[in-house]
Amino acid sequence: MKTTTLIVGCGDIGITLGRELLASGHRVIGARRRPERLADSGIEGVKVDLADPETLAELPDADILVYVVSADRFEEEAYRGAYPEGLKAVLATMATRDKAPRHVFFVSSTSVYAQRDGEVVDETSPAEPTGFSGVLMREAEQALIEHDLPGSVVRFSGIYGPGRDRLIRQVGEGRIAPASPTMYSNRIHRDDCAGVLSHLIGKALEGATLEPLYLASDTEPAPLNEVMTWLAKQLKVECTETIQSPLRRRASKRCDSSLLIDSGYRFRYPTFRDGYTQVLKEGGFLKAGVVE
Repeated sequence: MKTTTLIVGCGDIGITLGRELLASGHRVIGARRRPERLADSGIEGVKVDLADPETLAELPDADILVYVVSADRFEEEAYRGAYPEGLKAVLATMATRDKAPRHVFFVSSTSVYAQRDGEVVDETSPAEPTGFSGVLMREAEQALIEHDLPGSVVRFSGIYGPGRDRLIRQVGEGRIAPASPTMYSNRIHRDDCAGVLSHLIGKALEGATLEPLYLASDTEPAPLNEVMTWLAKQLKVECTETIQSPLRRRASKRCDSSLLIDSGYRFRYPTFRDGYTQVLKEGGFLKAGVVE
């Protein structure tokens, strides 16, 4: 029988993951408020409202559950509903099934780290967020880690890729982060987000023992000024405006994904240069010439 994977919050990352799983023979079901948006993806769509017990009861049984919900706005109420409350409701629903999921994956964020001075962080580093987004994300993480269902939290750093090109557009407008003080940034390409989840799902189905937590960020944390300077060179623009403290409200840290790499995952886009080369080409941002 085919493995059934249920993706709750099946948006951009979920669709990319779903297509990979379909190609490897899975049955994939995507749950979201507007399942009609999955019509051309090959993914079976079901309607879900995380605040509505009736739609939660309609979620189908699955071998693998991936919770990759996005809050619809940057407000505490929205984050609470999307993350701790939503995840707890789905876990409670699926735990009552005769056929409970073999493994649950919760997509979290490196916003749970409060480090701001360029420290290296990994799965063992303190996660003591102060902002509401990190606090609520951490609460959701603990809900899964402490649940009876087997599960793993996957913390993604800054996601970029097709359609996620804010940094490129800033540079294209001639704006750049300051070189000093050094502000480290971390990122992961959308396709690697799907790749990481697909890799871990495969290991779970093979019967491997998974860790409760994985940090997923590419192999080269880099100063934001360095990333934007490189982009300016590719775009052939001169940056004349310095962005004032673009990371002031976020943490300057260096994410270490060694645990994930040790599990056998190989990044498709291991550095920002690899990933942004793809985005620049596919997005039609290059005026002339080739990426250097």
